[in-house]
Amino acid sequence: MALLGKIIKGAIHLRKVLGSDDADPKEVQEKVLRNLLSKAKNTQFGKHYQFKTILEEADVEKAFAKHLPIFEYQKMYDEWWHRLLEGEGDVSWPGDTHYFALSSGTTSGESKRIPVTPEMIQAIRDTSIQQILCLDNFDLPEELFEKEILMLGSSTDLTDKGNYVEGEISGISASNIPFWFDSYYKPGKDIAAISDWDQRIQEIAEKAPDWDIGALSGIPAWIQLMLEKVIKHHKLNNIHEIWPNLSLYATGGVAFEPYRKNFEKLLARPLYYIDTYLASEGFLAYQSRPETNAMTLALDNGIYFEFVPFNADNFSGEGEISQHARTLSIDEIQEDEEYAILISTCAGAWRYMIGDTVRLTDKARNEIVITGRTKFFLNVAGSQLSVEKMNNAMKMLEDDMGISIKEFLVSAVEFNGGFAHKWYLGSEDGDAIDKEQAKSKLDKYLKDLNKNYGIARSKALKDLFVEVVPSDYFYQWHAENNKIGGQSKTPRVMKSEQFMEWEKFVESHKQIE
Repeated sequence: MALLGKIIKGAIHLRKVLGSDDADPKEVQEKVLRNLLSKAKNTQFGKHYQFKTILEEADVEKAFAKHLPIFEYQKMYDEWWHRLLEGEGDVSWPGDTHYFALSSGTTSGESKRIPVTPEMIQAIRDTSIQQILCLDNFDLPEELFEKEILMLGSSTDLTDKGNYVEGEISGISASNIPFWFDSYYKPGKDIAAISDWDQRIQEIAEKAPDWDIGALSGIPAWIQLMLEKVIKHHKLNNIHEIWPNLSLYATGGVAFEPYRKNFEKLLARPLYYIDTYLASEGFLAYQSRPETNAMTLALDNGIYFEFVPFNADNFSGEGEISQHARTLSIDEIQEDEEYAILISTCAGAWRYMIGDTVRLTDKARNEIVITGRTKFFLNVAGSQLSVEKMNNAMKMLEDDMGISIKEFLVSAVEFNGGFAHKWYLGSEDGDAIDKEQAKSKLDKYLKDLNKNYGIARSKALKDLFVEVVPSDYFYQWHAENNKIGGQSKTPRVMKSEQFMEWEKFVESHKQIE
């Protein structure tokens, strides 16, 4: 493994010496689109939407946007993808579809089934390699490349449905890792195949002394719980006592800042943190340099991007997109503007709204940050609060009050003829937190961060309320909804029906205590 590590390190360094690709982003994306259309032109979808005709147009990108509607999941499933589950081939991508990724980013609703093709599995691998090749931009210790990587995803024991198998994208990817990566990959295929989360974490804790972990990958909440389990099991002060070479953490597509303070209590020293944007639909972006936590869009690897300005012209107050929404290509978007993403992929998604919103931070480098979800912006009474702003406000509240907030969520509730925001903070400092003080400070921070929130607070947004509960409530909520571990994430904004269920859950646990 040491020799292979040196080869990888050498390849990374060679990339730096030779220099990066300066290809024009628009040309790269047009080439990707042409390739996708060409490969899918004889599918049922391609024939229906006349891909051959689109390919003959002078401006393929504009013709593509003109000929195809915008698809959200339900529309794509009802009209096309349901046929894949019934065993049909050549539906929206050539051939049969063997894998389906279960999308479980939040605890709400039934899981979506996203097709995963061999081309998409290869694209995910290729984008992973692109990210690895950027590690020379980070001041990483030489020996890291000879150490093992603990990837805490969902179970690789996929469910056989007859015509196909299904599981989360992290489980599908881990079950298809290349042979040369086996010696690096932990917890190994046997433990990774354990479907029960608690049992899998127990096995990891027991095997931990046998491994020399240099890097971690996974959703922050679940990585943190795993580290806490290992520390408790072996009666350690911090995780570096058992994994002294741990240096790197790839955070798994979730904003890490809300978790940093509690996460670093488990370490003897800080790690290098690298953000990734791996969704069920594909590997969209990755952090390529240490100066920023923004991520570089993967423009040349099986995904064609369109961007929809996230404003009232294109979206309803509930986050529903207009079929007449204005879409922009990579060369047309501007820095510091908010966009919803449409993707067309080598897995047969076409003009598909993935549901995330992003902000372009560096046009020259094609870098973005995820700001929230189209339907999880808190926009009651025009408050227009993004998850990004909420994360920033929580960080300010932690620093100002000297407290630790592991999780949070918020919902809009009716109050005094208008509305109020009701916040739940997950913290072990509950007894020490003055809720009225926290409320006042949080209100101020949100006004400072977002002028629309300040305007809303002077009108129909009458008040806000703060409740503090043990952070473990959030994890128990996931467990009761069968969404613990893997790529499950806490929904920062809850709609009223789900929020009512959450409050019933909280009250029932308070009564037990």
